Amino acid sequence: MKRMYKFIVICSVLVCSSSCNYLEVVPDNIATIDHAFSDRYTAESFLGNCYWYMPSSANPNASPAYMGSGEFMHQRAMLQTSMLIARGAQTAANHQINMWGGGNGGKKLWDGINNCNVFLANIHKVMDLTDAERKRWIAEVEFLKAYYHFFLLRYYGPIHTVDSYMDVSEDTDVVRQERQTVDECFEYIVGILDRLAEEKSLPTTISNPREELGRITLPVVMAVRAKVLVTWASPLFNGNTDYANFKDSEGRPFFNQQVRPELWNRAADACREAIDICHNAGHALYMANDVVNNFVLSDDSKIQMAYRSAVSLRFNHEVIWTNTQSLVNGTYQDYMIPHLRQVSQGVTSGWYSPTINVAEMFYTENGVPISEDTNFDYEGRFERMSNSSSWKTYNIADGGETAKLNYYRENRFYASLGFDRGKWYNFVGHNDWEKSDQNAPTIQARYNEYSSMYNPNNYSSTGYFAKKLVSVNSGFTEQHRFAAEAYGYPEMRLSDLYLLYAEALNESKSGPDAEVYQWIDLVRDRAGLRTVEESWRLYSKNPNKPSTKVGMREIIQHERNIELALESENYWDARRWKTAIRDYNRSLKGWNVLRQEAIEYYEVQTLFNQKFSHKDYFAPVPEYEIINNPKLVQNPGW
Repeated sequence: MKRMYKFIVICSVLVCSSSCNYLEVVPDNIATIDHAFSDRYTAESFLGNCYWYMPSSANPNASPAYMGSGEFMHQRAMLQTSMLIARGAQTAANHQINMWGGGNGGKKLWDGINNCNVFLANIHKVMDLTDAERKRWIAEVEFLKAYYHFFLLRYYGPIHTVDSYMDVSEDTDVVRQERQTVDECFEYIVGILDRLAEEKSLPTTISNPREELGRITLPVVMAVRAKVLVTWASPLFNGNTDYANFKDSEGRPFFNQQVRPELWNRAADACREAIDICHNAGHALYMANDVVNNFVLSDDSKIQMAYRSAVSLRFNHEVIWTNTQSLVNGTYQDYMIPHLRQVSQGVTSGWYSPTINVAEMFYTENGVPISEDTNFDYEGRFERMSNSSSWKTYNIADGGETAKLNYYRENRFYASLGFDRGKWYNFVGHNDWEKSDQNAPTIQARYNEYSSMYNPNNYSSTGYFAKKLVSVNSGFTEQHRFAAEAYGYPEMRLSDLYLLYAEALNESKSGPDAEVYQWIDLVRDRAGLRTVEESWRLYSKNPNKPSTKVGMREIIQHERNIELALESENYWDARRWKTAIRDYNRSLKGWNVLRQEAIEYYEVQTLFNQKFSHKDYFAPVPEYEIINNPKLVQNPGW
């Protein structure tokens, strides 16, 4: 008999039919602490309460990173909270996605941390637990406490660490805490994760993922520890002189003012340890030969479906950590997929729209940026072109007229983005769509066509669609029915870890070498690309770029932006690299989607002029928190 965790969202996947129903469960309030730990059942409920505070990464109204980077746009009538952040609407008085005090879509992570401390202080009272179970639960909650601290640290900058339960009756001076230096915060978080790595109280794998998907494992701990250390070593937190005058009450700068190269060494070691643990646990990149079906697919389509499966296929071996607090269900997928035939109008909306900026970011088919490729018509990229030579008709419809920007691109481009006259293949289809990639439906997104606007709130405002985030097993199974297979958000994939390792190695060495290239080339190989050195030597206007530390840094950063596109990572990466001041002062662009003729449709429109200043590297501490706690110092600029 399946044991469901009634209060625990970590076990939110109950598979009782072929369609796999997902549960969204919120823990009940528990009257007293004594009752909460009176037996295994109530303690398990409290464990679920600790998991409940996990930020919902796939919810644009609850995750600052989802649309906060400007990867997505949508029409003004449907503004999501994270889009308000990208549009510069964040203020201390009206905090969007408030993770400090809760509100405007944000969970109060300090409550989550406090509940974790309550659990840790009382779990010893439960008598009907085995020692192994108790140790596992303690390790899970210790990890959650560390992760909630890490989230707050990335979002707000210096915080105060809370290692023990604070009762509501505590003296005001005890409750009112001063912010600590970022080094002290990172040391605290890493200290917890180091201890969990040494104790090994967590399983390396989930034995029954259909019931326990999302629970913390040893690979999760190791991978997150690696990401924490890479973040600490990055320019935002390591020797950031922009914050030289941001000091505590004793005059200490919150940010260390000298770059500490040894942090990159620690990060590289942690990445390697995490990779070894993940490999031993069975995690591997999801490759084209993992795509098993009886359908007729080109080699390119297999690569594309492997890349998409790594994100959206349930239980796939590339995902290290699935966030089941954040389900990409039918509602969200409806917002990403366009109408794929006339009769499907009104079924889906497709209004979560990647920008032209995202489309420009992907490599050419030669594995280098479009601005560097000696064979790509960069200056003419917005011109129209017909597929009269039947070039890869599984990507672009035979004879279809679309922008040159959409031709001759790498497989991750076609796996991630849908566009006018592009093809959209899924394993589930209608009228034999799924039998062959050549049968895949064509997006027709010009005004009055079936993939375009059918009411003022339901259309792509850019002309692009987020194919990557629609499950490979979702599709139109009947003329008027879109059936979506929900999946837990991939909080961390193995390719993410590989690229973190490549980055840490590059930064810890005097210059790139074979070891640095190895880990980025593994990710590129899955995408069907040549190695970095070969691609730049054969096709780039700057063939020596991979041979320098600075050049390789840019390549690794670009690779991360592509590999993890639309997965909320760019929001955090651009900040820790301190490139956001460059990257986020730009025009966000789309096609002229309310025009019917191709000559008018393919006119580039500026949808919004994104602005970013130094203060935006961190969210403001909510104004009322500053008023309630005079010891708190507001972030600079707010």
